[in-house]
Amino acid sequence: MQNRMMITGAGSGLGREIALRWARDGWRLALSDVSEAGLQETLRQVRAAGGDGFVQRCDVRDYSQLTAFAQACEVKFGGIDIIVNNAGVASGGFFSELSLEDWDWQIAINLMGVVKGCKAFLPLLEQSKGKIINIASMAALMQGPAMSNYNVAKAGVVALSESLLVELAQQEIGVHVVCPSFFQTNLLDSFRGPTPAMKAQVGKLLESSPITAAEIADYIHTQVNAGQFMILPHEQGRMAWALKQKNPQALYDEMTLMADKMRAKAKQSAH
Repeated sequence: MQNRMMITGAGSGLGREIALRWARDGWRLALSDVSEAGLQETLRQVRAAGGDGFVQRCDVRDYSQLTAFAQACEVKFGGIDIIVNNAGVASGGFFSELSLEDWDWQIAINLMGVVKGCKAFLPLLEQSKGKIINIASMAALMQGPAMSNYNVAKAGVVALSESLLVELAQQEIGVHVVCPSFFQTNLLDSFRGPTPAMKAQVGKLLESSPITAAEIADYIHTQVNAGQFMILPHEQGRMAWALKQKNPQALYDEMTLMADKMRAKAKQSAH
């Protein structure tokens, strides 16, 4: 390990906090995002925290931008030790309201963006015997109502991570997948949904989170060092996942009630 890390979606939120957590250990960070201003601010904070690195604008939908980013890591750092596929966007709406374009957009960024990140950086990770950290979501495991496209994309990230865990073990490449619940974030800036009421409901969920992005980054740091594959930073998330494994029907019943409540609320705000 030469302490070199790449992060997508590093311009804000969890991506920035992960950068800062590893920067405190003196790591060199390759930071990418679609927001130039966000990247510059993250780099400034990384340097203040004791790390260093460079920024490169990168849209994870475009494989050529990711391979160019990997080349930059090779030129500037001589390789990479950990990649963090964190870039993501939020969306919501009942299945009947979601357009196929909503599906394409969600899958292109939240799932294929991670696939492309892994693919572009795999040659460097084979050299360093490095680690992959994919950021999924509790939505991947719990499939809450009115966010089917998000649930499916994030469940894909978990399935990809499980596949890579077993396929890359022989090459001694470590794989981790993180499933945070909602936390205080600017994810809503990118939110796409059919109704303003839906955005307001998701916003309430995000704000009610008892845990900050910085605390999640800290938890990821600890669990990655401990060699934990599936990382669930929220205690409520760990409890919900344990319940689903024991008694899935109880969880489906709970989610069905939640869907009924959301429909009733949406009807109210429509009048």
